[in-house]
Amino acid sequence: MRVSAVIAFALKNAVEHGGKASLKSVIPKIFSGTNLELLDESILKNFGYDDDTQVEKKDVPAIAEKIVSAVNSLSIEEQNKLMEAFSFEEKKKEEKALSLPQAERGKVVTRFPPEPNGYLHIGHAKAAFIDYVCAKEYEGRFQLRFDDTNPLKEEAIYYDEQKKDLRALGIAWDEELHTSDDIELLYSYCEEMLKKGCAYVCTCSEDEIRKKRSSGMECECRARDEEENLALWREMLDGLKAIVRLKGDMKSQNTAFRDPALFRVIEAKHPRQGNKYRVWPTYDFAGAIEDSIHGVTHAFRSKEYELRDAVYFSVLECLGLRKPILMEFSRLELENMPVSKRLLKPLVEKENIEWDDIRLPTIRGLLRRGFLPQAIKEFVLGLGFSKSEAKPSIEILEAINRKLLDPVAKRYFFVPEPVELIVEGAPELVINLKLHPERDLGYRRIETRGRFFVSRQDLGEGEVRLKDLYNVRIESIGDRAYASFVSREMKGNEKKIQWVTENSFEVEVIKANGLMDNGEVVPLERITGLLEGSGRDIEEGEHVQFERFGFCRRDDENRFCYTHR
Repeated sequence: MRVSAVIAFALKNAVEHGGKASLKSVIPKIFSGTNLELLDESILKNFGYDDDTQVEKKDVPAIAEKIVSAVNSLSIEEQNKLMEAFSFEEKKKEEKALSLPQAERGKVVTRFPPEPNGYLHIGHAKAAFIDYVCAKEYEGRFQLRFDDTNPLKEEAIYYDEQKKDLRALGIAWDEELHTSDDIELLYSYCEEMLKKGCAYVCTCSEDEIRKKRSSGMECECRARDEEENLALWREMLDGLKAIVRLKGDMKSQNTAFRDPALFRVIEAKHPRQGNKYRVWPTYDFAGAIEDSIHGVTHAFRSKEYELRDAVYFSVLECLGLRKPILMEFSRLELENMPVSKRLLKPLVEKENIEWDDIRLPTIRGLLRRGFLPQAIKEFVLGLGFSKSEAKPSIEILEAINRKLLDPVAKRYFFVPEPVELIVEGAPELVINLKLHPERDLGYRRIETRGRFFVSRQDLGEGEVRLKDLYNVRIESIGDRAYASFVSREMKGNEKKIQWVTENSFEVEVIKANGLMDNGEVVPLERITGLLEGSGRDIEEGEHVQFERFGFCRRDDENRFCYTHR
């Protein structure tokens, strides 16, 4: 990274935002996908540099702060003039062909197998997009297969709710399958394994099984013959409390391969099958067979299952079934934000938090906050198929989302902590302000009569400019502020402040400042303020930018969700 890039993006951000660059906005832009050419090196002297110095990544924030301060001290005319020293060109994103081993175009089949026991989160989005994109890249088929073999956890509502989450991300599937529909078939495969001596029925207590697995000792049940195992299996179906275990290797260093359970008794009503079955397969058993019989060629799953690969292939080997290619990737965890239903569910149940709360990494929470499906897709796929553990910051997702929103989000004036400002001697004007500084998204028409509302934190002594309108001199500040009209001409060094007229209306902006801090839930920040009158035209669900404040998404008539700067 060169110092010219820092200068260029500070100038660009300032010009796009009325002469004042935002450090928080500039830093992500410095690392954005933009080709930058320095046309005139003499500009460097304006900022105290003799040549285009190389800047280390760790030093960028400090240098950017210094340059942003220098840029903001210039008039907008000076900023525009200095901008001529640079040429910006957006990089064309090259689509990288996904490379799958032993893949044939038109024959690849992938699957996303969620358990219908809750709403989907960004970790699920990573798995779903990997499966979906790989299938589409190879012109293959993508299956949605509900892994619903634990009636204690599954609920009927989540089948449809998870499908809604996927559709909201733009993910469509070619087939919808339910593992619970194949129970009879899975039973027949279990009996075949018992007949072949690949599995056995175990009647030991849970505590006894745990101790022997830990010490690597074989269970006495392992010595049962085919007839006894089949007889006990039928008793299991009728009421016997027992499990079916794979004959793995009790001395294996891989403890997952020490005779794992393949079937267990679960006495609970299933959301689809009711009380028809009491013996249910584990994921180790059902997942392997379902992948094989339904044509899956490449089965992706998170790294946590890597030790269970031996079980997966042993089941298929015993049954003589086709073996898919297993591919693992690391689970997605976010910095300072739990991404797991196991951790999120207690928050929802005990802290009175809804699943679409904008603090949560659920698909619903992220979309409601204002993240675009495309941004989520680029974020999770950008992490790749690596097995290495990482906790990316949500700021990376914000940077991607910002790049997508910036060209399409309409601009509006929003004033938090409003105080009335009376401008004496002000002309009555009708002005048309662009809804976007660079694109033709239309205009909003505003009538001014000398009565405004501005943010109290923006007020101070001396001359200021009501952005895109005229200059005033602040005379006094109390419960109400008074100013005198100066001129419509912009001098270039005056402070620019947001404003709205009496045609504005009150809205609330809810803002997430993280989820957890020292084990405590971080409360939502609630910011009330006035939005310019034309903001009434913003549609529910629309993404906009409140100038000098941030990107927001309209949640309902009088509430917006703060997305990010």
